[in-house]
Amino acid sequence: MTPLRQRMIEDMQLRGLAPQTQRGYVAHAAAFARYFGKSPAELDQEAVRQYLLYLINDKKMSPEGVNQQVSALKFLYLTTLEAHWSDVDFPRAKRQHKLPIVLSHEELVQFFDHIPSIKYRAALMVCYGAGLRISEAVALKVGDIDSSRMLLRVENGKGGKDRFTLLSPRLLQVLRLYWRTSGRSTANPQEPEPIANQYLFPSWRTGKHLCTGTLQTACREVWLRSGLRKKVTAHTLRHSFATHLLENGTDIRIIQVLLGHSKIDTTARYTAVTPQLVGRTQSPLDVLLPQAPKPKKK
Repeated sequence: MTPLRQRMIEDMQLRGLAPQTQRGYVAHAAAFARYFGKSPAELDQEAVRQYLLYLINDKKMSPEGVNQQVSALKFLYLTTLEAHWSDVDFPRAKRQHKLPIVLSHEELVQFFDHIPSIKYRAALMVCYGAGLRISEAVALKVGDIDSSRMLLRVENGKGGKDRFTLLSPRLLQVLRLYWRTSGRSTANPQEPEPIANQYLFPSWRTGKHLCTGTLQTACREVWLRSGLRKKVTAHTLRHSFATHLLENGTDIRIIQVLLGHSKIDTTARYTAVTPQLVGRTQSPLDVLLPQAPKPKKK
């Protein structure tokens, strides 16, 4: 490991960046160095500009992917190398603001009916029933289920934040059924650690939780099997959770807390995909002008 890489890792650890973010930043910085065949310490702003153009024009990378590279390089130069550059030296690609896909209640029933595995069914129902990200769902521990207060505890969510979200009676019923069929018992003296500290959805690897990629693959297979025209991912279930709460009249600030959004603007985008709210909204024209008289029956 080079001294620069070690220094960058230490800087990220000191600032509390998530392990996944740290791995991503190191990989992006390494790819940048390989492209020029030089250490980033020997490169300047023009090199950053050329590299970003290469990602956009040659590699056809998505705006989201380019911006991840930008964030990594910005941290490398401004924090680790302490370069006297500005934000202007790290231009971000403009993202297309697409409306999230939302499933109707009937489509959700059709989707869940095609999940053969009770483990995957429970994990994907958590994504919809509690609005969890897929990474948060697979990392749930048994002790995160608070049935007395009907809450789910999300530990170390996005941005390293903990939060509580709701635990519906139906979801609790699904999780209890899954637990009973999983073969694990609180009375087993051979358990290597307390039940509360065990992952709710364990991997075949000892001490690890279910991989997000495995659950994503299972979700894709279920979607193809269900015959739904809308593409369904685990994040689609989270989008549907937020939209359905909004349609039911839940305050958007409560939805923000449940989803773990740091900014209300992120939650507000769901207001653009709630046709039921649009349909119930009265036009000001109806207030301005009297309603046309109903035709008389002959």
